[in-house]
Amino acid sequence: MRNLFPLTAAFSSGLLTATGAVTTYDTTVTIQFAIAGKMGTARAAVTTGTGLTVDGNGVTLKTLVGTATGGQGCVLVWCLIAAGTVKLFQGPIRTLDAAGVFLTAPDFPAINLDTYCPFAYQVLKHTAQASTITIGTSNWNASGFTNAIVNVSQLPARPQIS
Repeated sequence: MRNLFPLTAAFSSGLLTATGAVTTYDTTVTIQFAIAGKMGTARAAVTTGTGLTVDGNGVTLKTLVGTATGGQGCVLVWCLIAAGTVKLFQGPIRTLDAAGVFLTAPDFPAINLDTYCPFAYQVLKHTAQASTITIGTSNWNASGFTNAIVNVSQLPARPQIS
């Protein structure tokens, strides 16, 4: 008897973008995906998707605090549920030094791959400003705030941070 491990994967990149003086996100391509081996409802390209402020578990996303001598960062994982709805998960907040380098590498959040299919992740950093960034309500181009997006079919073992 063989062991079968149902696949959770995005079969096309959504080409996620989150840039500029906005709080919204876009995908430019329809995302085909499967969750636990079953095809989900294809997610058509999203134009000006509403900034998400709550994660897939219903928990309010945490803010990132910046200071003149360092700041905070984390990883966000963008996912789909079977019906094609976009959900967001936030990894633990990590401290950054004055140069914006993580003192401890960030981790991916816990995600149930029998319910959610990751299609991208974002490495967020907020430094050099005595202010806070509230995910979903702060502009992507806020002073001292950077984000790097990686489109994926499946999550790698750990986020790429450099």
